[in-house]
Amino acid sequence: MSKNIVVVTPHPDDETLGCGGTLLKYKEKGYNLYWLIVTGMGETFTKERKQQRQNEIDIVTNAYDFKEVFQLDFPTAELDHIPMGDIIGRISQVFSKITPHIVFTPYPGDIHSDHKVVFDATMSCTKWFRYPSVERVLAYETLSETDFSINPDVNGFRPNVYINIDGFLEEKIRIMNIYASEISAFPFPRSEKAIRSLAYLRGVASGYEEAEAFMLLKERVE
Repeated sequence: MSKNIVVVTPHPDDETLGCGGTLLKYKEKGYNLYWLIVTGMGETFTKERKQQRQNEIDIVTNAYDFKEVFQLDFPTAELDHIPMGDIIGRISQVFSKITPHIVFTPYPGDIHSDHKVVFDATMSCTKWFRYPSVERVLAYETLSETDFSINPDVNGFRPNVYINIDGFLEEKIRIMNIYASEISAFPFPRSEKAIRSLAYLRGVASGYEEAEAFMLLKERVE
């Protein structure tokens, strides 16, 4: 039986920055990939900008061959003002439908408040007695969010799982370039050079040419 994987993202592009190479690798292995996008563009964005973003999402969906994409359309940068129960309820509906085995979620110490809220809500949907399909939960790192946290009470992203993405890095960068407004020239954090540098750094730590790093939060083994 093919495993079901869901990547939960506060915003489009988090999936590629955090685990794009891993998703491409799992796609090649025949896993079923799902994408849950928690926020959407609100009233402050033009109709044209919203359509551009939707076009980007559609192209990225095809690139990863996601079986289904769920867009909850909560207002971006405002999740901390929305009742947590509302967000948990919507994520729960998706999890109940797709019965994921592996869950990728943002790291809770990221500087963007949306990432912290999405992490907390996602964790509420991984309890074994309500979501028995969930076997593994991994937190990914997001350039410009994880590395910019300066909260002295946060220990920082300390990976304990490394996935070899040798052969998938260039495709990850190609997909990231689909988000034209989110990528820029180095030393901007979301730049081709920064993405490559992080992959090489994680590779050095794990003995691979290129790697993505995660924090294993939960694992159930038969």
